[in-house]
Amino acid sequence: MATPTSNLVYGKPTVRMAINVDTQQTAVFRTRHISPDAGRAIEMLGHAIEYLADEFALDCMQWKGQPQNAHPALAAIEMLKAKNREVYYACPFAPTLAHKLRTLLHWALDSSPTTH
Repeated sequence: MATPTSNLVYGKPTVRMAINVDTQQTAVFRTRHISPDAGRAIEMLGHAIEYLADEFALDCMQWKGQPQNAHPALAAIEMLKAKNREVYYACPFAPTLAHKLRTLLHWALDSSPTTH
């Protein structure tokens, strides 16, 4: 299960996602650059998931005694969640601070005048 949290970095929308793996590893935080279109899609998919989850919670009272995975809203919720992850993972990773510093250092070393 992954948990997204929204951030604004230098005025650009980014999302940090904690990846919770079943092997009890520590969560990894990587920031992604979310384009305006991808951000809107993720927002709309999130609202649709919340709406269906709320409807499902209300409908569960009427489905007592039947298997929960038989409810049609579950398939819709899972489909929307998969699409949400697909849109999110299509966004590129934002460079880490270490990567930015290495790039700056390489640039500074390459552009410095050499004396012979």
